[in-house]
Amino acid sequence: MRILICEDSTLLREGLVRLLADAGHEIVAALVDADGIGERVADARPDICILDVRLPPSFTDEGIRAALALRAQNPELPILVLSQYVEERYASELITSQGAALGYLLKDRVADVGEFLATVARIGDGATVLDPEVVAQLLTRRSRDERMSRLSERERTVLALIAEGRSNQAIAAAMFLSEASVEKYITSLFQKLDLEQDEHGNRRVLAALVHLEHGGSQPQNGAVR
Repeated sequence: MRILICEDSTLLREGLVRLLADAGHEIVAALVDADGIGERVADARPDICILDVRLPPSFTDEGIRAALALRAQNPELPILVLSQYVEERYASELITSQGAALGYLLKDRVADVGEFLATVARIGDGATVLDPEVVAQLLTRRSRDERMSRLSERERTVLALIAEGRSNQAIAAAMFLSEASVEKYITSLFQKLDLEQDEHGNRRVLAALVHLEHGGSQPQNGAVR
């Protein structure tokens, strides 16, 4: 893949460049800040962008605001956000925005090189990958609603399995149903939760958030596809 990196830490930036290049990816740009990143993306046409949340000059939220701007300008561009902390002010907006694949990972959890490379590849292929701690912190800001009361017991079970990151095939196996039946349950619960059609699968992420905020268990691997 063609990858654009935006990271102010020289050590981490160069480490990412070397790691991703050694894995066969092409680094089209390695930026120290988000100044002019929109133009660089337009020129370099990367397949995925990796950004730090906190970038110069203020080291607060420049990176995640740049990610939001890129998502608005290039809805089809996959984005992976890396952060030392959860930037709650914009993280929820980024995760729930309409667009292509997305990742939001905390840096201290990116310890396994193989897993990180696999995550980059999955996001490039269209997956949405969220760090469990990111999900947990965002849920404290979300208010309860009446949508869950609309679901049947079977639909709640399907929703809980979605929140664990299971595919339709895995849900069908766990519930001893056909995949067609699972698809019908998922379509129904999406409608009842007022989640609009989205070709990138973000409805599964939003549905998982609804489940979690109403007392469900968190996805154990932090991934929702």
